[in-house]
Amino acid sequence: MPESIPEQESLTVEFKSDRGRLPDADLAAAVICLANSEGGELYVGIEADGKVTGRHPAHQNVAGLAAMIANRTVPPLSVRVEAIDTQNGRVAKVTVPKSRQLVATSEGVLQRRRAKADGSPECVPFYPHEFAQRRSDLGLLDYSALPVADAVVEDFDPVERARLRQVIERYGGDTSLLPLRDEELDGALGLVRRDEGRLVPTVAGLLLLGKEAALRRNLPTHEVAFQILEGTSVRVNDFYRSPLLRVFERVMDHFSTRRIEEDVQVGLFRVGVPSYDTRAFREAVLNALVHRDYTRLGATHVRWTTDRIVVSNPGGFVEGVTLDNLLVVEPRPRNPLLADAMKRIGLAERTGRGVDLIFQGMLRYGRRAPDYSRSDAHSVVVELSGGEADIGMLRLVLEEEKRRNAPLPVEALIMLSRLRHERRLDTRTLAHAIQRDEGAARAVLGRLVEAGLVEAHGVKRGRTFTLAASVYREMGDQAGYVRQAGFDRIQQEQMILKYARENGRITRREAASLCHLSDDQASRILRKLSSENKLRLEGEKRGAYYRLP
Repeated sequence: MPESIPEQESLTVEFKSDRGRLPDADLAAAVICLANSEGGELYVGIEADGKVTGRHPAHQNVAGLAAMIANRTVPPLSVRVEAIDTQNGRVAKVTVPKSRQLVATSEGVLQRRRAKADGSPECVPFYPHEFAQRRSDLGLLDYSALPVADAVVEDFDPVERARLRQVIERYGGDTSLLPLRDEELDGALGLVRRDEGRLVPTVAGLLLLGKEAALRRNLPTHEVAFQILEGTSVRVNDFYRSPLLRVFERVMDHFSTRRIEEDVQVGLFRVGVPSYDTRAFREAVLNALVHRDYTRLGATHVRWTTDRIVVSNPGGFVEGVTLDNLLVVEPRPRNPLLADAMKRIGLAERTGRGVDLIFQGMLRYGRRAPDYSRSDAHSVVVELSGGEADIGMLRLVLEEEKRRNAPLPVEALIMLSRLRHERRLDTRTLAHAIQRDEGAARAVLGRLVEAGLVEAHGVKRGRTFTLAASVYREMGDQAGYVRQAGFDRIQQEQMILKYARENGRITRREAASLCHLSDDQASRILRKLSSENKLRLEGEKRGAYYRLP
């Protein structure tokens, strides 16, 4: 089978048999199913098992297929159709874009694609109650700003409003909110909206100030679980349907009572080293509460195990946010009104870069970076690793921050952590780690080299980086540096000798190209090998070369 045709179906790949002429209605339904999900490719002329049987004679005109699909979808969907010739028949590849609005067939069929229990894909009806969820995922709807039709202002709890004012004072929120009367405060934060002449609580208003009975009645999807697991035993298993500020305080109380901090001597100072960084944990929990999809059933979970904390929430990343751009993408809250309210009262990070704080809180203590790899289209999951702190890394970070008189940027922390754990990396790998291009990575590396924290080895595309000798020395691991930095020279010498043995000779330019070195670096290695009688210089100037004795 040609490489351009996948071997099996997936969430973004659909096969359709065309031996008996696929009906136009079925073809349009398959297209809108992909468009209402993540987009993808529809192959007409392939059986469900991947066997190519070819297109029906009525579908040989691929331009006509594109026109038919546009005519049979509402709003009209523009697709690209290509003809693919195979040994077993002709196939039509229909490339379907992900739609930023709901698309139906002209007959009113509305479908979406999902994975079955066994992982295989299927198209299922798209029900009206799921519309808000889809628009929220695409960033087209702020669900938290919607009025709750059956709620009244009396559903707000005066105790929670007092708690909100206390939070503003405690966390340094917008103090201009404090003198406002209750109804003015509600309006300023968007907690109420006027609907048909009366004030109605918004979703954000109920989440922040609602009485528990009102939350259960109007927002049954809101639930937060805090669990402490020790092996197979569940030590704590609390579920909350309370307003967000009360839940947040309960979770932070659990965290504070379990968090351990030890004093460690770093230079002339004693520094507290926590089992988990408070700021990182707080931001992880707030992100889960603020950015969860409140149209989906399921609890926001905080699970504390023996060696990690796992925070998860219903609803995947919003449109445009992926694992590959999490650190650099512009902040895109799923619930903008709720996020803004949390910022104004002082809880959430005002720059919208809470993810940076989570990374900094983990990496500055030499722990692994937060792990989002378990996140998918249905949930966001972040793991915060525990275990002992790397005091050597902490000392390095503290001393550099003292020299700069500023915190180390998250990009620098990520690079130092990766080099600490993986020893030697190239620019491309480090650029991928900080989710930036190689130019930006080289700029960060340049500053780390100037600061004496990192050393470069080799030139151009062959350049790699290690922690500097002084860093290894401060960490008491001089042998680690020798193993890394010394490896290059040994390997390069062996490569040069092998080349000379196989080709009878080697020039300086050939040695430089072979080992990704500058001409001067290649000359030094060649002279060293010559002085050790491993190579012999012959010729002069431009005609000089080296061969085995």
